[in-house]
Amino acid sequence: VFSMKKVLVTGSCGFVGKNLLFFLNNIIGDDVEIFEFDVNKFDNPDDKYLEDEFHEFYDEELGAIDFEAQKKSLDKKLENYCKDADFIFHLAGVNRPENVEDFVTGNVNLTGQITDILIKNNLKTPLLLSSSIQALQDNPYGRSKLEAEQVVFDYSSKSGAEVYVYRLTNLFGKWSRPNYNSVIATFCHNMTHGEDITVNDPEIEITLAYIDDVAKEFINAFKGNSLRDGKFCKVEKSYTVKLGKIVELLEQFVESRESLVTPDLADEFTKKLHATFLSYLPPQLFTYPLKMNVDNRGSFTEFIKSSSSGQVSINVSKPGITKGEHYHHTKNEKFMVVSGQGEIRLRSIDSNRIIIYTVKGEELKVVDIPPGYTHNITNTGKTDMVTVMWVNEIYDPENPDTFFLKVDSDE
Repeated sequence: VFSMKKVLVTGSCGFVGKNLLFFLNNIIGDDVEIFEFDVNKFDNPDDKYLEDEFHEFYDEELGAIDFEAQKKSLDKKLENYCKDADFIFHLAGVNRPENVEDFVTGNVNLTGQITDILIKNNLKTPLLLSSSIQALQDNPYGRSKLEAEQVVFDYSSKSGAEVYVYRLTNLFGKWSRPNYNSVIATFCHNMTHGEDITVNDPEIEITLAYIDDVAKEFINAFKGNSLRDGKFCKVEKSYTVKLGKIVELLEQFVESRESLVTPDLADEFTKKLHATFLSYLPPQLFTYPLKMNVDNRGSFTEFIKSSSSGQVSINVSKPGITKGEHYHHTKNEKFMVVSGQGEIRLRSIDSNRIIIYTVKGEELKVVDIPPGYTHNITNTGKTDMVTVMWVNEIYDPENPDTFFLKVDSDE
């Protein structure tokens, strides 16, 4: 249970920041007041959401933004936020700048600016830094991240404040920018927009963390329950996967919209990758058609299939129509009438006793169809009857396990 806390999130418009904001609202809710700080909010004057802030620094005489006034305003805003905040999530950073010098400006100087404000005001505000495993690499980005880490550790030593430094691996999840944040973002965007992808070496392994797991761990740190690894903190779950495997799964996701076969979502990485893939679909592709098998009795349409969990189909029967009259040796089914009314009749193939169930859409209930029971379903109403049918295995024409036998027959 929290008293009201004020939280500063830098980089609030970025991939991690945007996801974290929603998790903060979902998990902590009204117990926090959030200060959002992101210099990139001024980068797109056409965004109506940002229009007011953009025009605040638009000089009509110059016909351009007064960047000096903008910088002073941002510095003042950051100072006020830092002085008021009870906790700081410092997520802002630069990883693909136009100039190498911007690594220092965006990763080191901004971090130093925040800690200087805190030290100047004798504050011991807990500070979380999103760093990178690249801090172990001798390149401009890695060196800037390593230096930013040291700035944070120095702040902790001087002030006694609690700090949480996360060396994040490659991240994936909704809202990651293609051709910028991660290879998965690029693959998902391209494959959902009909664009090609390039894989030079499918055997290359990458270690990945899912954005939801990152956001939840950050909130754990906010609550004082971070997962420590020496002086650093870490996200509990990560996945090491070959690029070729990632592409193979993404191709399955694309194909599933035609084959109707869902991927193995029992696998945790597959489930999270599938959710990420779907988040990149353009709205016009949210829907896709199904093949309806229509005749004078009604229709039968396969909806979704799973190699481990069978398939679900939608059966529509016209008034007075009876369907079925067969049994299975191993295959088993579940019927649920969701609209209309009808009668389901079953008989064990070694008995003459008929079992009858009355079903209707107003009273949803499931009827199991065990192996060894011949069965049928009849529409006894005056309107179409719609039945959701589940079967424990995908239909195999080479081994259908379906044998004709009338329920009412004595034979």
